Amino acid sequence: MNFASRLTRCPLPFEPDRGADLAADFSDLAPEIVALIRGTAGCSPYLAGLMTREAEWLRAALAAGPEAAEAEELGRLDAVALDDLAEELRRAKRRIALLAGLADLGGVWSLEEVTGALTRLADRATGCALTRLTAEEIRRGKIPGAQPEDARTAAGMVAIAMGKMGAHELNYSSDIDLICLFDQSRFDPDDVMDARAAFIRVTRKMAAMLSDITAGGYVFRTDLRLRPDASVTPVCISMASAELYYEAEGRTWERAAYIKARPCAGDLAAGARFLRTLTPFVWRKHLDFAAIQDAHHMRLRIRDHKGLNGPISVPGHNIKLGQGGIREIEFFTQTRQLIAGGRDASLRDPTTVGGLRALAAQGWVPADVAEELTRHYREHRDIEHRIQMVNDAQTQLLPASPEGVARIAAMMGEGDAGAWTARLGARLARVEALTGAFFAPGEAEDRPDLSPEAAATVEGWRSYPCLRSERACAIFGRIEPEILKRLTRSANPDEALRQFDGFLKGLPAGVQLFSLFDANPQLIDLIVDICATAPALAAHLSRNSGVLDAVIGGSFFAPWPGPAGLAESFAAALEAAPDYEKKLDAARRWAKEFKFRVGVHHLRGLSDAAEVARQYAEIAGAAVAGLWPQVLAEFAAKHGPAPGRGAAVVAMGSLGAERLNASSDLDLIVIYDAQGVEQSEGRKPLATRAYFARLTQALITALTAPMPEGRLYEVDMRLRPSGRQGPVAVSLESFESYQMGEAWTWEHLALTRARVIAGEASLGADIETVRRAVLGAKGREARVMPDLAEMRARIFAAKASDGAWEAKIGPGRLQDIELLAQSFALRAGDPARRVEAQLRLGPRAGLIGKAEGEALAAAYRFLWRLQAGGRLLTDRPLDMEAIGEGGRAFLLRETDAESLAALAARLEETTTEVAAIVDAALV
Repeated sequence: MNFASRLTRCPLPFEPDRGADLAADFSDLAPEIVALIRGTAGCSPYLAGLMTREAEWLRAALAAGPEAAEAEELGRLDAVALDDLAEELRRAKRRIALLAGLADLGGVWSLEEVTGALTRLADRATGCALTRLTAEEIRRGKIPGAQPEDARTAAGMVAIAMGKMGAHELNYSSDIDLICLFDQSRFDPDDVMDARAAFIRVTRKMAAMLSDITAGGYVFRTDLRLRPDASVTPVCISMASAELYYEAEGRTWERAAYIKARPCAGDLAAGARFLRTLTPFVWRKHLDFAAIQDAHHMRLRIRDHKGLNGPISVPGHNIKLGQGGIREIEFFTQTRQLIAGGRDASLRDPTTVGGLRALAAQGWVPADVAEELTRHYREHRDIEHRIQMVNDAQTQLLPASPEGVARIAAMMGEGDAGAWTARLGARLARVEALTGAFFAPGEAEDRPDLSPEAAATVEGWRSYPCLRSERACAIFGRIEPEILKRLTRSANPDEALRQFDGFLKGLPAGVQLFSLFDANPQLIDLIVDICATAPALAAHLSRNSGVLDAVIGGSFFAPWPGPAGLAESFAAALEAAPDYEKKLDAARRWAKEFKFRVGVHHLRGLSDAAEVARQYAEIAGAAVAGLWPQVLAEFAAKHGPAPGRGAAVVAMGSLGAERLNASSDLDLIVIYDAQGVEQSEGRKPLATRAYFARLTQALITALTAPMPEGRLYEVDMRLRPSGRQGPVAVSLESFESYQMGEAWTWEHLALTRARVIAGEASLGADIETVRRAVLGAKGREARVMPDLAEMRARIFAAKASDGAWEAKIGPGRLQDIELLAQSFALRAGDPARRVEAQLRLGPRAGLIGKAEGEALAAAYRFLWRLQAGGRLLTDRPLDMEAIGEGGRAFLLRETDAESLAALAARLEETTTEVAAIVDAALV
């Protein structure tokens, strides 16, 4: 469609005579275009002047269509020589400004198309100036080692577009914000300072070429002050210097600025690499609610500096920085992006509208709020453009006079200035209401009445590490009354306060966590619940408060993702980490969050003990399986790929049986098949046996090494052939030979739970074939039952039960039942791994009666609930006094017991019955 057919609106000529005079010069064009020219000239002296000056070009542009005219105008700049470039850029600016103004006022282009055209002009102007000036420095021999062809990439220098230019959102008379950097790695150390001096000259000349006002006007006012430490650094610095600055001193406003950053001219690849290095600085790994207060203070400082406080009045209002203005919507969006963008890359959209859309899609902003703010943002930007179009002034101030306001209303196509003003005032107030509540901190309530002992505890909080900063104290002061109020409502307030005190004492820092509570009061309920019920979980939280991020991350209370979903989530967490060490830390962070989720669901009765056992096992399985390829790749980089079919990781014990608790370690063995290969091929080749032994040690290190995020799991490899005396990795051939010829009965029992969780598929299948063959061959041997009885006696002699509430070790308890269940699988030659399935084999194979089988299954369920619940509450022997009233209530709920006396009686009755069944079965 041509320009005339795409018109959807038209400004009203505020100065009819001026509009009529210019319209007469274009009277031969389509009536719709003539009306647009009349209205535009009657409102904007600046655009009227451009139409007169560029009349011939405008006629051709309107005939060709705005997109073609823009492309042609930008394209012609590529052939312009340096001496002519400054003037030709100004000509291009006049033409694109005129084209964008008419397309905007006539509704031919959307807001994004208008700002996109202005941004493309800025990109082309910056790129032309940068490359031509660099070419001149190269010609003069001022850039060490640079050749003429290096001018295309500015010899390693890049201009980073910031702010609205970076987001393709330039307004009609916008400054452009640039950060100019150079890649010091392209130069020998002795040449860096010479290169730096040349790039500083290029930057200064480029800024002057774009900014200076000549007879032809100017291109773009260029602002270089967003660079690191602008008051003391030159206009172009090395990327290494910039990285060091942001790592050591970068502030929240600089993080927000980099949401929109992109390389726009020069060495774009180097610029992209630089921005990737800043990812951890901009996008924090934890939810960053402290950014809210930083943004709030920034808003207030801007308002105070500009004198923009007070009631909203449309005349003279700053549509950008004033209350309810553009910046409010941008801050609202960017702050939420900073909060959650480190965990969710989909939120990192550089545009305001795109950011709102992404935040709504992920549940961080209600969809209707995002939609309403988007409408207001577009309307505000339209008004901003019209303010600037009047006289090409870099201003966002609405006119102070009624006549000036009426002119802007006319440019919007509104003849009733009073009605238009009222609508704008209401819209500004609405934006202020929608965004202001998010930023403004709430007033602190009064502290509830406390006993003298409780008051003394609370007064002691100010000495804790988490409350040593003034900022932490200010935020905590707002949430403390609510925390105390909810603690006093718990079943045992003194106990809950004592547990919360322990949690607070263990926190190394408080700003981020207190900001999290301040912005999400529902988390206070959760922390009080945890402190009142599960002190071990509270202690874990004080050391790993970042796991609370997951609670508000959107899927914490969604259905369990299962093995496939966990594997996908784990892979995504590792993919976002830039190197091996960071991947190990990411694995720990991921596992903590999912284990915390399982613990909270268990605590709140959303999952039962059997589900929890499987979920803990699925977390561990996903972590081991997901880390294994990373360990292989890191090891292979030095020693070459794994010989033959490589190795497989086999889960044993509780992990193999898919039944872990909150504090379980992992029993693993590694089996390899080198297929006759004697040595690896790599920079540092290893003999096959040494290769797999060291690879296994690398896996153990990956799982157990203390990192900033702690350990992933403790690992036990004593179930490998020959136990502690055997090699940490064993070949498939040796494994089969050992199991068939040398293994003890206890090792065959352990094999009933073996499950391959990582490694090459065909190797895993062969290991499973060997496992089944061993079970089929060894379960019928006469020594099985005597060995089983002896092993049971040795277990009881080696470790006494941990007190009256022991559910695991001792006659008639979990370990006793599991041992018998494993014997059923071995004697029946059945591949079943899970305890429940193995127990069903007993009656089916005639090894025990049906009634005994049902009694064992019921006992196992009861004892597991007690064991799993106890492990969630404490990592010490279960002490009903120590776990407090909340913990006792949780265990009674889990075991379906009315009182501790009833629970104790059932435990005694159950273990006595089970012990008798096992005794009889082993005769």
